[in-house]
Amino acid sequence: MPYASITGWGEGMPPAVLSNEDLSTFLDTSDEWIITRTGMKERRVSHVSAIEMATVAASRALACAGLDPADLDLIIYGGCSNEEAVPNSASGVQVALGATRAASIDLNTACTSFLYGLTTATAMIRTGVVRNAVVIGVELISRYMDWSNRNVAVLFGDGAAAVVLQATDREEGVIGSVLGCDAESRASLRVRGVGCGYAGKGITFGDTLWDFDGQVIFKHAVKGMSDASGKVLANCGVTADQVDLVVPHQANLRIIEAVAKYAGVPMEKVIVTVHKYGNMSAATVPVSLVEALSLGRIRPGSLILMPAFGGGLTFAALLVRWGERVTPLGTSPRSLSPNTKTALELVSEIRATQDPHGRSRAGLMGVRFVEEGRGAGG
Repeated sequence: MPYASITGWGEGMPPAVLSNEDLSTFLDTSDEWIITRTGMKERRVSHVSAIEMATVAASRALACAGLDPADLDLIIYGGCSNEEAVPNSASGVQVALGATRAASIDLNTACTSFLYGLTTATAMIRTGVVRNAVVIGVELISRYMDWSNRNVAVLFGDGAAAVVLQATDREEGVIGSVLGCDAESRASLRVRGVGCGYAGKGITFGDTLWDFDGQVIFKHAVKGMSDASGKVLANCGVTADQVDLVVPHQANLRIIEAVAKYAGVPMEKVIVTVHKYGNMSAATVPVSLVEALSLGRIRPGSLILMPAFGGGLTFAALLVRWGERVTPLGTSPRSLSPNTKTALELVSEIRATQDPHGRSRAGLMGVRFVEEGRGAGG
């Protein structure tokens, strides 16, 4: 049975940076308040669609792998950010890439979508269904953020990254996966206003209210990521000291530090990007992986642990054995469309479509906020 090696990687990050100081111009918050609770200093706001970010990331990953889009068998678009329910977003990436032979799948397990997608593509390669796949983690959260609620508005950012998987006889790529879901607590992280349950209630896409119970999320995040990490290491017969790098979901610095402690891995072996990009949901792990490669923190044969959690409450931990190559075979000329606006200007345009409380102008009746003191990821 073949393995599924990661042979290409690339990102599609928007250039506009939203700082904590920018947020304090319209929210009751400060740089100190945000950093103390989350470790975040900046996040990105996209001027283009999620499909465009995903396409740029995938194009760069394909060039890195030296693979032509026409040779792709599978595209997995992982994330919560879709242009529309039908058709799926993966097919939009397929058209933009010119990947005419590829099957196209959207996969949404919130922040764990990339890792669930990586597991799915690996299984499909190992069972012979496909040979070449691209897995994307992408989010455009700024478009449906409740910008009046500081508990969530300070946390999230936009971004995308992708990897290419190819069949190989070498024992590399994903060598172990643990997936799960603490569904009884699923209501602790919920975006109200998106989905069929709100049809006919005068609510349009982008008019949302967020339920975000930081204390519950923190507890489940640390437990889910830590337990899954322990299980995947045990299943693979690997000890914590054998792990070369941890590439975790970047939801909150305190969560990352707690998971590293429980896993028995020093923070020196953990890549942290939460201060630069915030929580990009499904994009945090692949963006951090691409950054780790650019910084030379991944070497041939490196053993990489990837834990994450997300809405649902889903959790995952993957163990990846890196292959021989850590440098790109080629580069892609594709880039995001030019941007002339600051992140604060982009956010201001979105806020102008919301009323002062972030609610639909048509009215969102009977929805509740989680108490102010229980946000910011715990």
